[in-house]
Amino acid sequence: MMTSKSDEDSSVDFTLCPRFEQTFSFLGKKWNGLIIDVLLHEGPQRFRDLARKVPRCSDRVLVERLKELEENGVIVRQTFPDNSLIEYELTQKGQEFEAVMNAVHAWSDKWYCSTETDQK
Repeated sequence: MMTSKSDEDSSVDFTLCPRFEQTFSFLGKKWNGLIIDVLLHEGPQRFRDLARKVPRCSDRVLVERLKELEENGVIVRQTFPDNSLIEYELTQKGQEFEAVMNAVHAWSDKWYCSTETDQK
């Protein structure tokens, strides 16, 4: 929303909800949104599969982000006792990002072109 000079002089204070700020900070952290999106569309993933699907993210950073997502209750790290298989899967809390991610996809499809030259 644009405000005029007279609007700026008014005594109305606008503050963001702390939970909204926290959520935006969490989702805006590099790679978190992409990891969530992969898990939403591809289902449970092994580390190496996630690394392949988010290729510009280093393994070290991917490990950090997965730990953070797990600590925040967005994903769960599944281990299987009969082998060394480890998978990462969205929790119910993580699955509830689906509407948000769909809205971001729709917005980006509308406003971002497929190539840099199309944007000029």
